[in-house]
Order: sequence, then C-alpha cells, then structure tokens
Amino acid sequence: MKAITIIQPWATLIAILEKGNETRGWATKHRGPIAIHAGKKIDREACEVPEIKAALARHGYTVDNLPTGAVVAIANLTECWSIGTDYQSGMPLLYNGTGATDKRVSVKEDKFGFYSPGRFAWEMSDVKRLAEPTPAKGMQGLWNWEGAA
Repeated sequence: MKAITIIQPWATLIAILEKGNETRGWATKHRGPIAIHAGKKIDREACEVPEIKAALARHGYTVDNLPTGAVVAIANLTECWSIGTDYQSGMPLLYNGTGATDKRVSVKEDKFGFYSPGRFAWEMSDVKRLAEPTPAKGMQGLWNWEGAA
C-alpha cells in the first residue's frame, strides 16, 4: 500500500477526521488506499494554534502525546486538487482541471493546511484511525508500506 509521511500534528488531524486534505508542493496521480504515517517531527508551534490545539484536545491529544514514527490511519486518496484563489472571497479554491466543479476550502480546513496558489490538496476520504499506531520508518514522497491495515 502507498504511504505518505506527514509531520505532527497534521497526521493526527487527518486520523481524527479534523483535517480532510493534505497540502503538498507536488501533485500525485495516485488514487486509492494510502497509509498516513506520522513522522518523528512535531511542529510544536502549530500545536499551540488555538484551532489546532482545540481540535487535538477534543480527541485527548496534546503536543506531548502525539504518536510519532508510526502509521496512524488508512485513508482513501480520492483527488489531487490544484490550489488557486476565489477572487470574490479571497479563500482558497480547489480545481482538478477535468472540468469538474471547483471546490471552496472551508475556513476550518484553511487553518489546517498551506493553501497557497500553485500548491496541491490531496483529498482524503474513508479515513480509519488505527486502534494502535503501527511503528514504521517513513520517507519522503510516496512510499510502499508493507504493514497490515
């Protein structure tokens, strides 16, 4: 199964269904199952942003108990959107170039990603948090995870 390493708290925010998109500087053609791997790095500053801190707290997490170096969830990568700007609202706008309807990014989701024009939003669905994080060594880019889901 393909996997993506994401620093904390972003990986856990996906696992607990608070974040639906992972923003990246590169696109992917992959669609289908993807393991969400929490890297060893924790963005401690991000964990103190009120919206992020509150989302983590709703699920019993703090900066000090986030899992690291482990797969925390399995998701379905359903779309890779290009990020632009809705010129009326100034909010990020997602488009996929296929003629499908563009999507606006919610105010909440905007707080949980880097939605700068020219970047990409990987849309996750059917996210299943693992009961116990599965230790794994991550890497850059998409990689193959051999663990059981």
